[in-house]
Amino acid sequence: MARNLTSVPAVGNARWKRLIPVAIIVYIISFMDRTNIGFALNGLHQDLGIDAAQQGLAAGIFFIGYLVLQIPGGYLAEHWSAKKFVGIMVLIWGVLAVLSGFIQDFTQLLVVRFFLGVAEAGIWPAILVLISHWFPAAERARAYAFWMMNIAIASIITAPLSGWILSFSDWRWLFIIEGIFPFVIAAPLWWALIADYPREAKWCSVQEREYIENGLAADAAAHPQQEKLGLRHVVSNSVVWRLTLVYFLIQIGFYGINIWLPHVIKTITSGNSVEVGLITAIPYVLAMVGLWYNAKAADRTGPLLHPCAPFDGRGCCHPGALGGNRG
Repeated sequence: MARNLTSVPAVGNARWKRLIPVAIIVYIISFMDRTNIGFALNGLHQDLGIDAAQQGLAAGIFFIGYLVLQIPGGYLAEHWSAKKFVGIMVLIWGVLAVLSGFIQDFTQLLVVRFFLGVAEAGIWPAILVLISHWFPAAERARAYAFWMMNIAIASIITAPLSGWILSFSDWRWLFIIEGIFPFVIAAPLWWALIADYPREAKWCSVQEREYIENGLAADAAAHPQQEKLGLRHVVSNSVVWRLTLVYFLIQIGFYGINIWLPHVIKTITSGNSVEVGLITAIPYVLAMVGLWYNAKAADRTGPLLHPCAPFDGRGCCHPGALGGNRG
């Protein structure tokens, strides 16, 4: 039976109060800078003459760039430093997000959106690796769920905020204003509060550090074969490909809704930008509730099966095993 968050008060909960909130904030801003184009589509059409097909390509080319650093991002986080990698990428994506407000034609928009995707690509796997360094398997489903609430929170925040910005400005200022957030919010918090390991964090008590390290050591001892798995084994595993297909289909639906929902609501309701933003946020409030209860169930019944290990009811995914060949 997995422990509840409140069942280990003696070891401290700084990892929950500092690490997870900062990771959430960083990814919220990342998500905001990739999806605010949904609110800019009308302006792009009017000012640059971009038709519906071009709008779709401009929104989608981000994800072609996003493919570039997915596996390398996880590898660098595991074998170099998640803190340094994400910290650098935050600054690079901030520059590109601001540049989005200065584009003059469709080609420039495609170039900026592509490289924005490259800059943000490794952040998701890098933070997954970071969480695996801080949370034993019995806590990890909840840790991932808390962090993944960033998607719902970002959608809730981005919609009204983007609508409000457009109520007194245009799509260029939308990109510029939200593109400044990485510099004034994400980067300072990340560099000041994040550490790759508990032993490197001054705010982590000795008791909490020992609890984390002992828990991770016990997890590794229970599944020693995971450390020997290489990239070849991962890409040849049928479970990995089935999960990839499921996630691919989920993302098609999710980003289709996320990017086009503001435009659809605007067309149907003819509401102002603030009203459109508030209506767009409604589905994501319910998503947060579902995430929390699903995570509690996962920690209660056992973490997710490691896709490269035999099922024993307690298998746990070690992100480092996906980062490169160790065997």
